[in-house]
Amino acid sequence: MTKPGLDPVEIKKSRRSRLWRINLYFFAVFSLFAALIIKLGVVQIVKGEDYEAQASRVDAKVATYPAPRGKMYDRYGRVVVDNQSVPAITYTNMKGTETKEKVKTAEKLAKLIDIDTSFLKERDLKDYWLATHEEDATKLLSDKEKKLDAKKTYALQVERVPERDISALKKNKQELETAAFFRRFSGGYAYEPQIVKAMNPKKSSKDSDKLLDEKSSKQLPAKDLTYEEVSRVSEHLEELPGVDVIMDWTRKYPYEKTLYSVLGGVTTPEQGLLKDREDFYLTRGYARNDRVGKSYLEYQYEEYLNPKKAKVQYNENRAGKVIGQETIDQGRRGYDLQLAFDIELQQKVEKIIEDELDRFRGSNPMLDRAFVVMMDPNNGDVLSMAGKQVVDGKITDYAIGTFTTQYEMGSAVKGATVLAGYQDGMPHGQVYVDRPLKLKGYNKTKGSWRGNNIHAADEVEALQKSSNVYMFFVAMRMAGITYVENGPVPADLEDLKKMRYYYNQFGLGVKTGIDLPHESAGMQTNPKVVGGLLLDEAIGQFDTYTPLQLAQYMSTIANGGYRVQPRIVKSIHQPESEKLGPVIEERSAKVLNRINNSASDIERVKIGLKKVTQTREGTAHDAFDYDVSGKTGTAETNYYGDKKQYFGDSIDNITFAGYYPSEHPKVAFSVVVPSINDQTKMNKIIAGKVIKAYAELQKKHDKH
Repeated sequence: MTKPGLDPVEIKKSRRSRLWRINLYFFAVFSLFAALIIKLGVVQIVKGEDYEAQASRVDAKVATYPAPRGKMYDRYGRVVVDNQSVPAITYTNMKGTETKEKVKTAEKLAKLIDIDTSFLKERDLKDYWLATHEEDATKLLSDKEKKLDAKKTYALQVERVPERDISALKKNKQELETAAFFRRFSGGYAYEPQIVKAMNPKKSSKDSDKLLDEKSSKQLPAKDLTYEEVSRVSEHLEELPGVDVIMDWTRKYPYEKTLYSVLGGVTTPEQGLLKDREDFYLTRGYARNDRVGKSYLEYQYEEYLNPKKAKVQYNENRAGKVIGQETIDQGRRGYDLQLAFDIELQQKVEKIIEDELDRFRGSNPMLDRAFVVMMDPNNGDVLSMAGKQVVDGKITDYAIGTFTTQYEMGSAVKGATVLAGYQDGMPHGQVYVDRPLKLKGYNKTKGSWRGNNIHAADEVEALQKSSNVYMFFVAMRMAGITYVENGPVPADLEDLKKMRYYYNQFGLGVKTGIDLPHESAGMQTNPKVVGGLLLDEAIGQFDTYTPLQLAQYMSTIANGGYRVQPRIVKSIHQPESEKLGPVIEERSAKVLNRINNSASDIERVKIGLKKVTQTREGTAHDAFDYDVSGKTGTAETNYYGDKKQYFGDSIDNITFAGYYPSEHPKVAFSVVVPSINDQTKMNKIIAGKVIKAYAELQKKHDKH
């Protein structure tokens, strides 16, 4: 029965419409469920492993591993600083590693290998005690103190660690070694590998078979890793979370101690970054335990020698556990340096100095050092930089003394004095009479070393015979002083500064600009009363200069008046396995200034310097078998050492500065022998031998 007023046809149509919508709804629901099932199948079956790993991975950390520093080659491509691979044991502190786990790993490692514990400090032992005595450590604090922040509570605990426990720890070798490993483990940040122990290459490279023998291994110091220890640790790596065995590197010197001090040193992983430059390195991506150059060339060229370290990515899950690792960058060695040195010449020069020191120090008790610098006057290449010093009876390397120590150089500077006179208006051919000068305030006359013979000389002869008096007159002329017998020398500080200005043009009294740190500019004082000190300045017996400055000064004369900056590094190269790679940076020659002298001024002085060595009356006429020009020097100076009983308070510095050959010079050089009897002629003997060595090597190189 239908309701009144409703059309049966309409009712039938309405029912069909509802059924159609219901069927459509169920179809849609069915389709969605079907799609969901298919999607779940794809997720679980097809990509299940990928999605599972992605779901569990929450972070990726990158650790860096050592790569070798750049090498150093000499001017002929011979390796002078190399790298040697050595096994090392490292520990990487993972995120979330608990202190208990570190201690447990340290205990296991201490049973497998030895470690030198001498580096441990009292604070290290207290940190270890607190890590291994958590309950006792808590009892060291009052309830009120426990509410303080963590840093303050820990500081209080450190102060209160029982002294008896630390004393007992020091007597327990096994626990002390565990403490040492624990300290190594705690030295860096998470994912920053710490080198725990490395092999000494000097003990590993000579006889590997002996090192594998248990008895010989035990004879090695505990601080040096042995092959036996590497083997033991490798077998137990699964039990030592965070511990790994890697190939590390150390510096190798094919020419042993030759140039050792100038080449410089590198910090150890324990030393890490230099404290005074820590912020500088950290802002450039260094880790705190990275090895960096700590002196001289290694320090100066750190930005090039520093390697690009290998990178390993550690992937962690949500629990902080590492679920995988992969190498994302193999790293590379640092850039290589080509040095200006001729390492063969350097060795010969060092041997010459050693032989002469041995020969003369028996009769000269205060003699304890000697220096030679050889450089190309045209481009500044330092071919040899040799220094030797006697320490506790043994001759040691002191090449750095060529630019870090300074001495009165005596008459070797007279070429600069004459050229200074020219700059101040003195004419060529100026004649002065060499005679004893009597000055007010001086008990003795001031004269030349050859005696008191009255003789008129021009500047060329004054250089040839090394006239002091001539140089005194040049200095007085520049100061506007007329000599009066028994009269004063009214020179003041401005006169002294004027002469220094002239000398500075040659590099005397200013830094040479060499590409090494810690260069000395020499020593200058500003006396209240100058007077006759101006005359001493003119003959090299007041201000002090370095052996390198003396060589640069003579280079300036040799090349026609250009002060060239000395350079140690010629070029920087991409690293290659067995040879110098492509150049990435050329260190071009640099002219610092030109002296204010004409070509004829310089030529006039060169004539005098040639007469020094090649005429009978020259002060070095018997020193050379080759065409050398130069100037001898003797400076009477005070002695401040502990051997005054031999010669009293005064002693001589003897020097030589010159160049070879006289025409178109290829090498300028200086020889400085402080604190010796002038009569030995050691300066001239060394000068003659080093030039002979240079000339013979040049013939050899020319053939090739």
